[in-house]
Amino acid sequence: MTAPDINSPEEQARYRRGHEVLSSIDGGGAPAVMAGLADIAPALAHHIVAFGFGDLYSRPALEPRQRQLVTLGILATLGGCEPELEVHVRTSLNVGLTPQEIVETFIHTAGYAGFPRAINAITVAKKVFAERGLLPVADL
Repeated sequence: MTAPDINSPEEQARYRRGHEVLSSIDGGGAPAVMAGLADIAPALAHHIVAFGFGDLYSRPALEPRQRQLVTLGILATLGGCEPELEVHVRTSLNVGLTPQEIVETFIHTAGYAGFPRAINAITVAKKVFAERGLLPVADL
């Protein structure tokens, strides 16, 4: 099996679709991630945009807010994904999630992934909220 040619018309169309979706919701970290991969793994950067956003995020059944809730929960549960979680906390705010909804997502995570993962996720959210002047977050 051969790897797909990321320069083929089909792959470029997927990439363009993904770039459009990514640009509409980006939390500010994606361009840096892609640039950081350019000199070592340009195909990985391509697939993140083409598959992650061109194929997955562009599917119509979930709204961007719903997708971000799922993404936050998964990244928090996985652990070790704090840089990606930071990007997605920013993206979540961009698509209209409130700080309270984001915090509640991470509190809910504690029941399934444990307190250490939830605390790590809350710490990431706190950093992003502080940058955006969103602290303190009102408890509901």
